[in-house]
Amino acid sequence: MDATTSGPPSIQSYQPLSLASPLQTFQRHQRHCFGESIPGEFPLAANPSIVLHVLTGCKLDPKDLANLEATCSFFRHPANFAPDYDLSIAELAALDMCQRRAIFKPMTQEEKELLKQRCGGSWKLVLRFLLAGEACSRREKSQAIAGPGHSIAVTASGAIYTFGSNSSGQLGHGTLEEEWRPRLIRSLQGIRIIQAAVGAGRTMLISDSGRVYAFGKDSFGETEYGVQGSKYVTTPQLVESLKDIFVVQAAIGNFFTAVLSRDGRVYTFSWGSDAKLGHQTEPSDLEPHLLQGPLENIPVVQIAAGYCYLLALACHPSGMSVYSVGCGLGGKLGHGSRTDERYPRLIEQFQTLNLQPMVVAAGAWHAAVVGQDGRVCTWGWGRYGCLGHGNEDCEAVPKVVEALSKIKAVHVATGDYTTFVVSEDGDVYSFGCGESSSLGHATGADGQGNRHSNVLTPELVTSLKRVNERIVQISLTNSIYWNAHTFALTDTGKLFAFGSGDKGQLGIELMAQQSERGSPELVDIDLS
Repeated sequence: MDATTSGPPSIQSYQPLSLASPLQTFQRHQRHCFGESIPGEFPLAANPSIVLHVLTGCKLDPKDLANLEATCSFFRHPANFAPDYDLSIAELAALDMCQRRAIFKPMTQEEKELLKQRCGGSWKLVLRFLLAGEACSRREKSQAIAGPGHSIAVTASGAIYTFGSNSSGQLGHGTLEEEWRPRLIRSLQGIRIIQAAVGAGRTMLISDSGRVYAFGKDSFGETEYGVQGSKYVTTPQLVESLKDIFVVQAAIGNFFTAVLSRDGRVYTFSWGSDAKLGHQTEPSDLEPHLLQGPLENIPVVQIAAGYCYLLALACHPSGMSVYSVGCGLGGKLGHGSRTDERYPRLIEQFQTLNLQPMVVAAGAWHAAVVGQDGRVCTWGWGRYGCLGHGNEDCEAVPKVVEALSKIKAVHVATGDYTTFVVSEDGDVYSFGCGESSSLGHATGADGQGNRHSNVLTPELVTSLKRVNERIVQISLTNSIYWNAHTFALTDTGKLFAFGSGDKGQLGIELMAQQSERGSPELVDIDLS
């Protein structure tokens, strides 16, 4: 309680009950405080450096720091500490924790101050922005990306392995030969990769210094049947047009690519006409264009790309929100209609649902969000049951998946017509199209059974339950051109794969006449 609003407790005495053996009479005494403090004052106020050390060491959530400021004047008065003597203890703790984040530490003081203003004028808000970005996109952690025909694995130390189809040089090994086992990209040794994105015949990698490397089709859009990409790049090449932008995430959609800068700005390439993303470009335009509209002044922590549309998880001072832009076919933009949006538009339904979005996923035709409270929302084209509502109806606004109400979700992944949800306990649920065995619902000792069946409501993936590992990430193919496969990554760095493997994209040698795996199989690679 704030010392300015509490008074000294009343002093009372009491006589114990008379027992067989007389007991000494005890009396309550006024408790001792530091210096001239009175009872009720914060006892460590005489040594605030200890308090700062505790707050920083405990890695408190930004919301907890804000609550401390709101409930006790000690935490909101200037602390008289370097580097800013006017900052409160709570703000100093937040700044100290920001300094430990990988993308914040190398920023200049001017860049840090600009980010602070962009986030709302508080280091607590900057810390929330940084933590949210790390949590939803697994920056600084191991990852596995199931692309359309080829796959990427990023180790915790930033090494890159690729495998699968290589018809455009998208594996980055300097050849056009398929790889059926994970193979290290040796030309990137000494460069730490923190993010990867894949499209049809294309790969993009992002280093911890914000540089972007691309290889495969010489275009920024996924255009399997277009005129783009006639030139093949078989080894990672630095994207020169992005060298002045510190990039932390990329998302490859159909006919376009989007990148996210460390200060939360979104840039796009090769979308095409000006009716799409608020700026006019040619299909082969290789220059990044800032995404115009509301998100110019609101920091974004995560982007997700689907078939001709983009989702952005934005960080308002008042909370998290989701914006969508692009093609509205099937209601996948979440605004209650099927109309296209030229500029990013806020999806208002989350305010109605009182849900704070924390993770966003964009499938080809549908989308999903995980809220801070663990609820899962889906919307868009519901074909094959990919929305999890027990039918194949379209939903033009986000709708809570009631069948998951008893679990707390922490992660969601979407594909063409499939959805996976990971719970706080590491359990995995999937629903939607069962083609290529990519849902993981194989039954029986032979891994056959109902592995190709469509699933209209979320079902526990029992085949992953049997591996006795805690799953932390799911990735599945998100393309209309390829059969799907799925990766499940554990907290110990083990990688399990199932689904289509006809091009080697599972990282597992298949037997003769075999084109897919119905049950999860361990990939021979350690991502820890």
